Amino acid sequence: MDLPVMPPVRPMLAKSAARIPADMLYEAKWDGFRALVFRDGGEIEIASRSGRPFNRYFPELVAAFRERLPERCVLDGEIVVARGPRLDFDALLERIHPADSRVRLLAERTPAGYVAFDLLALGGDSLLDTPQRERREALEAALEGAGDPVFTAPATYDLDLARRWFEQFEGAGLDGVVAKPPGLGYRPGERVMVKVKHERTADCVLAGLRPHKSGPVVGSLLLGLYDDAGRLQHVGVCAAFTMRRRGELMEELAPLRMESAEGHPWADWAEEEAHERSRMPGAPSRWTGTKDLSWVPLRPERVCEVAYDHMQAGRFRHTARFRRWRPDRVPESCTYAQLEEPVRYDLSSVLSGRPSG
Repeated sequence: MDLPVMPPVRPMLAKSAARIPADMLYEAKWDGFRALVFRDGGEIEIASRSGRPFNRYFPELVAAFRERLPERCVLDGEIVVARGPRLDFDALLERIHPADSRVRLLAERTPAGYVAFDLLALGGDSLLDTPQRERREALEAALEGAGDPVFTAPATYDLDLARRWFEQFEGAGLDGVVAKPPGLGYRPGERVMVKVKHERTADCVLAGLRPHKSGPVVGSLLLGLYDDAGRLQHVGVCAAFTMRRRGELMEELAPLRMESAEGHPWADWAEEEAHERSRMPGAPSRWTGTKDLSWVPLRPERVCEVAYDHMQAGRFRHTARFRRWRPDRVPESCTYAQLEEPVRYDLSSVLSGRPSG
């Protein structure tokens, strides 16, 4: 492989903001695997955000890139999997499997797509120093008529339209809006873009904690919500406390600590079969590996309010953010019914490059 931009390349990153800024190029924030694609004739390399090779996990994309991309190019984008009218991140996670036979089977059952949103090189030219506005024009021209499963991310300079996208696209499983300075070149590894994500709050049952790796202080708090059958389901964790606050929490929560998990709603969390019946902490996966998944059970008597961006398969998609204790709420009142559901939006309308609104 001999391209004007060679791997490894760290992707350009974004910093968080509460509002969508003005005078930018706006795109949807895709909920998938960030991936850089390098093509030099018959050679294809798909690299994750950290530089991890992705070729073996997405053979259908390797084949599509040979058919649909320019002969020599470098793209930045997102690998996604759709089920019905929305993205399905859990189905995407399943694609990272050690068995080649399983990968091939899933490539047929849940084929991935690639949404390109930047062009780093084309032919013999590097576009790293080319302004974003011009790179966007070159991307649209390079991928014109590429077709499924290679898509060009819809983009706009219209702030009002970007705001409507922010509200509408969540119904298709997207994650918010990204704003890019039109005159800026591509800056590998730098947080020069802006991301605006959805944030909501929920009152959750505190049901456990994990100690911090640095010592006997709180690492994260385990959260639960009651389902319609009255079972406490594990929905995620909240973390990101200061070290001082971690120590204070360990002392503050000491009266709730149980000597064992006996009698706790997640008492059988260590049994693999239990995770098929209910959602509990400590489920092993290819992502956790040999990581210590043990936790400290707490009597589920305290309620806290947390902020989250969105739900995926009945749990928080990302780590929630602690807001405050809710002594006015009883644990049994913390149910899924309180969660706001985004209005459904057809993903095909987004991928077509002609979203309504």
